[in-house]
Amino acid sequence: MIGSISPLGQQVLTTPTSILPETASVASGAVGNSFAAALADAAAQTAASLRKAEQLSAAGIQGKADTREVVDAVMSAEQALQAAIAIRDKIVSAYLEVSRMGI
Repeated sequence: MIGSISPLGQQVLTTPTSILPETASVASGAVGNSFAAALADAAAQTAASLRKAEQLSAAGIQGKADTREVVDAVMSAEQALQAAIAIRDKIVSAYLEVSRMGI
């Protein structure tokens, strides 16, 4: 990440486009992803992982999917869900900490 100083004296971190993965979405032509875009992308990936695990589980019950594929998909979905919960907890904790600050 490359850091710069904004006019208000706050450090701003941006990611050069040359190191972004091809699948990364750049919001409204900006050089770096916004925090909201990153969260939306992470949430979409987590939901897709959960959806895939659910579909493979149903296919496994019907005998149409290999047991290993089902287990891999469910484990991946579990890890994605745990990461999403950890991120949510950190955001809530940060919000509570900021709300307790004196003005």
